[in-house]
Amino acid sequence: MNYMDYIDIDPTVRSGKPHLKGTRMTVSDILEYMASGMTSEQICSDFPELTPAMLNACLSFAADRERHLHSAHPA
Repeated sequence: MNYMDYIDIDPTVRSGKPHLKGTRMTVSDILEYMASGMTSEQICSDFPELTPAMLNACLSFAADRERHLHSAHPA
């Protein structure tokens, strides 16, 4: 999956935080919902403009950022 098909970073939207294209939902919003125990189905039900692919893009984006963070600062 190419998460950049779903995620944009625009300084005029949510202060430049990574967000889902066509929405004002940030990647961190989605990750917080998932961390609180919400399932993909629940999130998509609460926010019908979102799709499971968009949620997976948020996870891929976060995983990629984590990899880059740790490769830049090896232990």
